[in-house]
Amino acid sequence: MALINEIKFDSAGLVPAVAVDEKGSVLMLAYMNREAFEKTIATGKTTFYSRSRKKLWTKGEESGNVLEVLDIYLDCDGDAIVVKVKSGVPACHKGYASCFFRKYSSGGKWKIFKEKVFDPEKAYKKRGE
Repeated sequence: MALINEIKFDSAGLVPAVAVDEKGSVLMLAYMNREAFEKTIATGKTTFYSRSRKKLWTKGEESGNVLEVLDIYLDCDGDAIVVKVKSGVPACHKGYASCFFRKYSSGGKWKIFKEKVFDPEKAYKKRGE
């Protein structure tokens, strides 16, 4: 896959990958290594590399909230990817549609400005978080 050679993976072999929906809403940020990128291309489902677990994971493998790939974009420097995905699937493991459910508010605090769309206790196996 020659196009993968245009991606500038960092010293850990990773590239940041931002998932956005069809409307352009940012859903999540994760990382891909070569294998995750190749699997994403082959399956049409977003696959990432977990830095904490040190292994590949396909979004939705536990919850069923799979992010189907529509388009993949590489930035001008080749060191970041945007993956446009089919909308309508919650992306956040905490129960929100987007992992970006908090925003900075005056007083130096993070304010939750979105509503949960599912109960993560019912969607995920217990894992130490």
